[in-house]
Amino acid sequence: MDILFVADPIDTFKTYKDSTFAMMREAAGRGHAIYACVPSQMSWIQGGQVRAQCLKLEMTGRVGTAEQELHDWYNVLSSQTMTLSAFDAIVMRKDPPFDSEYFYATHLLEQAQREGTRVFNQPSALRDHPEKMALMEFPQYAPPTLISRDPVQIRGFHAAYNDIILKPLDGMGGAGIFRIREDGMNLGSAIEALNRFGQQTIMVQQYQPAIAQGDKRILIIDGEPAPYVLARIPQGNEVRGNLAAGGRGVAQPLSDANRAVAKAIGEKLAPRGLLLIGLDMIGDHVTEINVTSPTCFQEIEQQTGFNVAGMFVDALEKAVSS
Repeated sequence: MDILFVADPIDTFKTYKDSTFAMMREAAGRGHAIYACVPSQMSWIQGGQVRAQCLKLEMTGRVGTAEQELHDWYNVLSSQTMTLSAFDAIVMRKDPPFDSEYFYATHLLEQAQREGTRVFNQPSALRDHPEKMALMEFPQYAPPTLISRDPVQIRGFHAAYNDIILKPLDGMGGAGIFRIREDGMNLGSAIEALNRFGQQTIMVQQYQPAIAQGDKRILIIDGEPAPYVLARIPQGNEVRGNLAAGGRGVAQPLSDANRAVAKAIGEKLAPRGLLLIGLDMIGDHVTEINVTSPTCFQEIEQQTGFNVAGMFVDALEKAVSS
């Protein structure tokens, strides 16, 4: 297959932990041709097809470390403008935020889909399942949650649950998360910072003490949960387990209870075009459903030996051939 990865600039990849890199390496190892572009390189003109300036990559086999990141993990075999319909599969891996430009990129990719290519995750599914608000479809698995921009409602939620988490709807990596305890100290400041004086909707959830055992990332591929999860455990005085916020990742087997929840959600969402989902669970509660560029492939493989990228490329090959 010829596979195009629409992602952040490849020179920014941290190859020792990047999941897109793991996908590329696995696909290249199977003989698939690997290409890359960034969303800003896509365009469409009347009478033509969606196209992009695409780099054809050769994987060198080199991988960096946390101490020394390398940028010679690829060679550029060619750089040319190509129609996206020329690819057997396009893997959309641009990191959030899901801003206007991301939204426009999904529409360009949807047009490329109409022109004959296959896109994963499906562009319309990316738009229809915003990563925090997608939880509304599965309230039975969620902790007490409020989605609102109204300060009065947010203060009322705090009064009801005492210890709460506030977070932006378009953030990633734990950015912009606040914990407000029973005394309510800094609640007003947190509300103002996140809802921008009533102009922006935010998510508020009851604090889950089980975060001490980790915020578990469960990877669901073609509706099937991977057998291992990465529990991201907050360090020091941090409330956030996100790896980007300094959390420690500990791989562990997926529990039967969490597997049942992940399976139920995966079976419902996979047929909508969500080949890859990153489910976040604290204890037995689902806190987010990530669909843009779920990560933790390499951390799980490094600690358990389970090849998550192999499971993903298996599913990708099956989807393209079906």
